[in-house]
Amino acid sequence: MSALMARIGCAAQLRVPALHHHPRQAIAQLEAALGELDAPLLVGSSLGGYYATHLAERHGLKALLINPVVNPHRLFDGYLGTQTNHYTGEQWQLTQDHVTALAELEVPAPVDAERYQVWLQTGDETLDYRQAEAFYRACALRIQAGGDHGFQGFAERLPALLSFAGVEAERYQAIDFSQL
Repeated sequence: MSALMARIGCAAQLRVPALHHHPRQAIAQLEAALGELDAPLLVGSSLGGYYATHLAERHGLKALLINPVVNPHRLFDGYLGTQTNHYTGEQWQLTQDHVTALAELEVPAPVDAERYQVWLQTGDETLDYRQAEAFYRACALRIQAGGDHGFQGFAERLPALLSFAGVEAERYQAIDFSQL
């Protein structure tokens, strides 16, 4: 995504913050990033989709959600304790306060199909796509058979993301997205 945005001259409009493991601090980071942009499209995958939903509802923004988790605070039974960040290797403690902070971010199911696109793959090995399908039922759902939690074929779907973001097609129509 970063390389594509640079290639089409939109790098200054992209923020991909490395989020803190605690939800309150992560939301504070995201709020700060939002303050740097004018009405951005939020894009979030998994827990990032949950955060994007919260922020989109709070600020009236558009959001594209990829295999988003629904009600993550209900998924941590048996997982409290030491965790490892898969990207940095950093270890941290998942506490009940993390779970409580996630619950504080819960919003009602969005009902604006103009502001939300939700991309789901039925082969998601981490989350049951049907939970997101039910929660986001009033939104523009794109459900693809197979795939996984990492969302297979994401690069080929980038034109749809750019179109939803309002980027003019002339900026990216010559790009072969299968080569990204």
